[in-house]
Amino acid sequence: MKIGVVGATGAVGREMLEDLGESALEHCEVLAFATPQSEGEHLTFRGKTVVVKAYNLDAARSCDYILMSAGKDFSLVHSPAICKNGGPTVIDNSSAWRMDPKIPLVVPEVNSGVLDNFKGGIIANPNCAMIQLAVSLKPLRDAFGLELVQVSTYQSVSGTGLKGIKELSQQLSAYFKFETAQPAVYEHPIGFNIIPYIGPLDTNGHCDEEVKLIQELKKVFSDEELNVLATTTRVPVFNCHCEAVTVKLKTPVTRDKAREVLEDFEPIEFFPDSVRLEFPTPRTIVGRKGVFLCRLRVMNGRRSSKWLQFWNVADNLKKGAATNAVQILEYLVENKGSHQTK
Repeated sequence: MKIGVVGATGAVGREMLEDLGESALEHCEVLAFATPQSEGEHLTFRGKTVVVKAYNLDAARSCDYILMSAGKDFSLVHSPAICKNGGPTVIDNSSAWRMDPKIPLVVPEVNSGVLDNFKGGIIANPNCAMIQLAVSLKPLRDAFGLELVQVSTYQSVSGTGLKGIKELSQQLSAYFKFETAQPAVYEHPIGFNIIPYIGPLDTNGHCDEEVKLIQELKKVFSDEELNVLATTTRVPVFNCHCEAVTVKLKTPVTRDKAREVLEDFEPIEFFPDSVRLEFPTPRTIVGRKGVFLCRLRVMNGRRSSKWLQFWNVADNLKKGAATNAVQILEYLVENKGSHQTK
């Protein structure tokens, strides 16, 4: 099986190679594609050197599957060209195809069933913040129903790629030298700061990241009536997104019952109050592939309530991007009798 990674030298592309190497997929040959400037760079896959090649359509179409992480504009042009006329399946990490009604948007633990009759083409990998939110909501929705979701995100600079990481590094270094580093990637300085929006604002005051999160959550749950309130922010953290989540359930629940449901859902690792010194933070979760929850509460003063709150942390380069894409690929391979590949 030949797998191509497009954008292999980027922050997400490197994690895709690592996760592919750790996956259950056997007998894989990996091709690494990037821009001409990165051609010849050496990466590693399962202990062996992979030489980066400049992206080439014919070489990409020789693969069975493509993991695409090269940005929206590139994907709009090249993803359809790759899978044209029975070409390889493209698992696309950009925002280009997520809301296309003909393209499946997949979080495997939540809605993998949409792939059961997949016949090839493009599969969209969702927004990083939405992925970890959807995983945390899935068991609650199944057990108690879901009326409203309110989420505030605290998103790391790696969500913007290597350029975001570089900008934060430069600004932190400048600060301790009593220098001023002008922002270039973000409209405000990100060092020792919090930016209260991610992306352009629409005429109703919602930023681009909030719209993505809201629309994609509804699509993954196939629930256009779900009420979602979102505030997305950028914080001076290199890796991992955090979320403060409040939900209104359709039936009242005790804290103990909600905890039991969350603990029983395999993708989630739940931390009870008794281990608060081990609570998930970006520094402890970076590099891990799951979704990590703590601070579970019902409404103050109530034994049971429809209202539930919790804290959610995940590595945005792992479960928020690369890990989710590789899990989609694993699902396709495990169920390849139900769809067509080269």
